[in-house]
Amino acid sequence: MSSSLPLVREKRPKKRPAEPARIPERQGSKLGYWLYFIPGAIAVGVVIFYPLVRNLRLSFFHWRGGRAEESFAGLENWIALFGDEEFLQSFQNIFLVIIAMVIVPTLLGLVISALLFDVVGRRFSGKLSSFLRATYYLPQILPIAVAGVMFSWILKPNETGVLNQFLSAITGNEVTINWLGGSYGTAMGSVMVLMIWIQIGYPVVIFMAALGRVEPQLYEAAELDGANWFQRFRAITLPMIRPEVFVVSLTTTIAALKVFAPVFILTAGGPNKSTYVPSFYAYNEFINGTDKGYAATIASAITIVVFVVAVIFIRVQNAAEKKEA
Repeated sequence: MSSSLPLVREKRPKKRPAEPARIPERQGSKLGYWLYFIPGAIAVGVVIFYPLVRNLRLSFFHWRGGRAEESFAGLENWIALFGDEEFLQSFQNIFLVIIAMVIVPTLLGLVISALLFDVVGRRFSGKLSSFLRATYYLPQILPIAVAGVMFSWILKPNETGVLNQFLSAITGNEVTINWLGGSYGTAMGSVMVLMIWIQIGYPVVIFMAALGRVEPQLYEAAELDGANWFQRFRAITLPMIRPEVFVVSLTTTIAALKVFAPVFILTAGGPNKSTYVPSFYAYNEFINGTDKGYAATIASAITIVVFVVAVIFIRVQNAAEKKEA
């Protein structure tokens, strides 16, 4: 029995007409679009590029400030900078600042965010996880001046200091350590503790937001396969939030290279200028020094270092993304 096939093939439905562009193209000259960029370009030029160029130019001059005339110095300021022990000491302190603002908060942020997401969020409740995340972020919203005054009160050198009172109660002896002005070790250590306390909430919030795109079934499947917390952290958490780790590392490193307020509030560079950082050194030279050109040289050196570090971070991130693709 022959089947009756239709002799005429059915017409396929026509393709849907292309949707019109949401932004209609402007006929004729596009000059009108560029006019919108002019206010922003002027603002960027005045606020960012002019001070940078003006500061870099000033680094090649001697200038006493005010209406005093500038005298060309050539490379004198730059040569003097690389032989300046206080400047070199301030850059050595930057490595400790990077430990306090980048390495420790990032590592702690990774562990804390993984615990909040993988353990607290799944076994208790998402609300508790969100509450703890907000708690860790609380120091970030405090003005740095308030945090500095609070730490100064805790670290008072005499028996009225909270930390000294606590140590006196534990040891049974009266403790009167001058934490901020006694020695380089205690002063720099106190500044580092303040930086860690302020900075810890930033990576926690960023990493928790990144973990929000991870399917919870991945953790459940890994748990059923017998993976412990560290194995889940290494196999799931770290690969999923690697881009955010780059972003946090880049932004906090740049912030560490420019750090100023914690040193200014807690130690003012003391004792004996040992806790100087480059930004504070530039500020101090500009306010109290006699050659503003030298202060501009310090600030220019900081700008160059920040630019180089940012370029290196971006190149490394791009190379890592291409390798994964």
